[in-house]
Amino acid sequence: MANSKFDFNKSLIKVLILYAAIFIVGIIIACVFGVKLDINFRGGTRLTYSYSGEVEEGDIKEIVKENVEGTFSVSKSTSLAGDTNTFTISLAGNKSLSAETQTAITTALQEKYADGKIEIYDSNSVSPTIAGTFLLKSFVAVILTAILVVIYVGIRFKKIGGISAALTALCALVLDLLVTFFVCVIFRLQIDSNYIAVVLTILGYSLNDTIVVYDRVRENRRQNPEMVIGDIVNMSITKVLVRNIVTTITTVLAVITIIVVSEIYGLTSLRTFAIPMAFGLLSGCFSSVFVAGPLWVKWKEHKANKAKA
Repeated sequence: MANSKFDFNKSLIKVLILYAAIFIVGIIIACVFGVKLDINFRGGTRLTYSYSGEVEEGDIKEIVKENVEGTFSVSKSTSLAGDTNTFTISLAGNKSLSAETQTAITTALQEKYADGKIEIYDSNSVSPTIAGTFLLKSFVAVILTAILVVIYVGIRFKKIGGISAALTALCALVLDLLVTFFVCVIFRLQIDSNYIAVVLTILGYSLNDTIVVYDRVRENRRQNPEMVIGDIVNMSITKVLVRNIVTTITTVLAVITIIVVSEIYGLTSLRTFAIPMAFGLLSGCFSSVFVAGPLWVKWKEHKANKAKA
């Protein structure tokens, strides 16, 4: 692999077109079907009930429609141990459900499934103001992390052009984060607190892959000062390619295991974490190889041409 003559720099435009295609599909789906936000980000009420036996989502929806107005969703899940079945009613709205309305829904469900032992398992209400504040704080956390990333990369790789290395690494990170977002849109997953955890994890993971590439570029540039910058990047990426692929595959396999478990047991909370995480990890490996390094080469070549002119 180290002797591979593949030119990663020439693939940049094709790779960016591929990312653009994914984003366009996501934007179209978002415009048509909207983005599913958790009540922590938009406000609303979530009621979770435990039950035994079988319950039908259609019956639950009919009961909720008789007692409340507005949009809502119903999802069923099972605990990892398999001993607790639950279904969750999520309602978006500016006002929390009154105690009387919650009692009416509970009573109607218990009457419908008299042998189902339906009991309130958890109840949570979030006002739109608090939800907006939580969303803002989440964005601030992500932005601060990105700023720290730029500073760190800029300082560490000062010898190869710290600012250019930092900004091109940031461009790759932005692509990875957009992939995780549009995966949630395309797969109709809720954007919840799990998504923020995914974003922060991908920031670190993708950056690590990019740093490995830059570190090898710095070393090869020191050893081969006469070599063209594009060839140095190609050689550097080739040498770390196997390492990046193997690391990503082993991590993604672990995440796929989580996805399988979540699908078997209907664990929505795990799905909203594992699915965007898997695609984010793949994108992190892909962007560090096909975007960060080649984009840095374009930057350096543009700067050199400008200096000659």
